Amino acid sequence: MADTGVSPLPSTPQARSPLFRAEQFVWLTARVLEQRLFAHHFLHGTPEAVETALDAYRNEDNGYGHALEPDLRGPASQPLHTAHALRVLDAIGRCGGQRVERVCRYLTSVSTADGALPAVHPSQRGYPAAPFVPVVDDPPSDLLATGPVVGLLHRNEVWHAWLFRATDFCWQAVESLEKSHPYEVEAAVTFLDSVPDRSRAQAAADRLGRMVREQRLAALDPARLDKYPVAPGYAPAEHHFPHDFARTPDSLARAWFTDDEMARSLDHLAAEQQDDGGWPVRWRQWAPAPALESRPLVTIAALRTLRSYGRFVG
Repeated sequence: MADTGVSPLPSTPQARSPLFRAEQFVWLTARVLEQRLFAHHFLHGTPEAVETALDAYRNEDNGYGHALEPDLRGPASQPLHTAHALRVLDAIGRCGGQRVERVCRYLTSVSTADGALPAVHPSQRGYPAAPFVPVVDDPPSDLLATGPVVGLLHRNEVWHAWLFRATDFCWQAVESLEKSHPYEVEAAVTFLDSVPDRSRAQAAADRLGRMVREQRLAALDPARLDKYPVAPGYAPAEHHFPHDFARTPDSLARAWFTDDEMARSLDHLAAEQQDDGGWPVRWRQWAPAPALESRPLVTIAALRTLRSYGRFVG
């Protein structure tokens, strides 16, 4: 039998542990990329194996496509796919070098007039896409698309001309937010957690945290979800919880929530694991393939969040 470079979890005494059940779910349902990501995070798999799987999604324009972000189908490179690729590279410690230099060239080529990224580039037209990510001919700059990319590049100390105007856009967008929705706030947190000006980031995060609580964007009591409205356009059960904003204890968003609120949030996240070992997709499901491909992504994210707070060993 060929050597896969992956050390499996022991079959006993952990055969019914949450991590073991998640492993079985990933082998059963995930794409090769998520299988290798799971192996890297929990089974001593190599970063080279993840990179090889990720390369299948890369295009000649140095962007990424081919439904890397499952809600955008087709081969066309898109900012959301490319942001996803950077998250993968960051997770395996490979977000740098010539590969990321080429990514920045792609980002420059698809940026709007103010130097930031649209959520969906018009090249998506003609290919299937989720109804909540409409394709328009002249899309505006979007914090949801730009913030995570800028944050990850700063986190990895990448310096490129594209970053200067994009960073300015993110500062302006974050500091002018008055009414928002959870995904936009999550994008802002990714930016603020890594942008170099830490005192400015702390001040912006403090203000953003007050807004999240005032607008009840985080469900602080999972047992009383009726008290927390779902954002317009979201699926009926698409609540967001403290762990969605503070995915690690060192995030600026962790200070937004008390220890008890965070503990309840993590308890709820752990309890969401389903009988098949995977975690559910809370956002609107519009086609079978995106829903199937998204669950392993959500499952790996849940495990990493729980482990970062000391809930899992692995």
